[in-house]
Amino acid sequence: MITPIFIVGTQRSGSNLLRLMLNESPDIAAPHPPHILKTFLPLLSGYGDLGKEDNFVRLVKDVCEFVQKNPVVWETIPGFEKVLKRIRKPSLIEIMTAVYEIPAEAKGAKYWCCKSMANVEILPELYAALPNAKFIYLYRDGRDVALSFTKAFVGEKHFYAIAKQWRQDQQYAVSFMENYPESQVFRLCYEDFIQSPEAELRSLCRFLEIDFTPAMLQYYQSKESQRAAESGEMWKNVVKPVLSENHHKFLKETSPEQIRIFETVAGDMLKKLGYDLVNEESELTPFSEAQIAAFNLENQRLKQLAREKTGREELSKRVGQEALIQAIKEYHYE
Repeated sequence: MITPIFIVGTQRSGSNLLRLMLNESPDIAAPHPPHILKTFLPLLSGYGDLGKEDNFVRLVKDVCEFVQKNPVVWETIPGFEKVLKRIRKPSLIEIMTAVYEIPAEAKGAKYWCCKSMANVEILPELYAALPNAKFIYLYRDGRDVALSFTKAFVGEKHFYAIAKQWRQDQQYAVSFMENYPESQVFRLCYEDFIQSPEAELRSLCRFLEIDFTPAMLQYYQSKESQRAAESGEMWKNVVKPVLSENHHKFLKETSPEQIRIFETVAGDMLKKLGYDLVNEESELTPFSEAQIAAFNLENQRLKQLAREKTGREELSKRVGQEALIQAIKEYHYE
């Protein structure tokens, strides 16, 4: 049986770097994530009773089409018929498992790896459905995460909104890691990872009980890295060796006010994960409702601006998935 690996945490924390390294192991198939659970869980009610064959088959078809339209094309694309044959019970997690098992089998791997970081919100459900799964909690200084999000096409854009999301994600992960078997959970600090990639990878390989291979550190020369880099500005660095100095950038590239906002919202979690605060805790006073409303309004403006600034080519790679989801919503509405 092929064992699942879930990389969880918050986006912009080096998860694509880790995915590409793991994908270079002959024991792991780690295709770029289409975010199946994040996308389809909110849509499930529109499919009705999944115990009815027609409803479930329609869901399987939609998921398969969604995967086929992923911005970073999979090397082995799972077809609808093959996916349907593998499914043992009508659930979305079962569909996702079948989708990931197919490229893993094609590679002869013992693991399939899903790097949909938003799965951090449903860790207990994943563990209940897939009790043999391995979980890698990848975390990064939230202030650098926030800075990265301000430059990316995806995600929140105001430091208040990003800090709220980051803090919540870490709470989910830390709570899970503290309550599940050590043999199935692995914590990886991004800053340690980029400064000592071989040592951290070797430790991770021991956890997974697989051999470390030098090819894992040569990820940037792989076809998978090239496909990712060509699919979006967010992933342009994956065709470069590890950027060992890619940390504490927020100290130079963000304003004191942005740092204060982040630390006010998520300073407790920064400290819990071992990061020092820039501000004295006495300076971090709660925000008023009026301030929060202004932050949220500015966040929406910045998100719209980010989309308007995104190049047509990058947007075009996401049109297929977006159109499919819109069609599903309209079908459900009718």
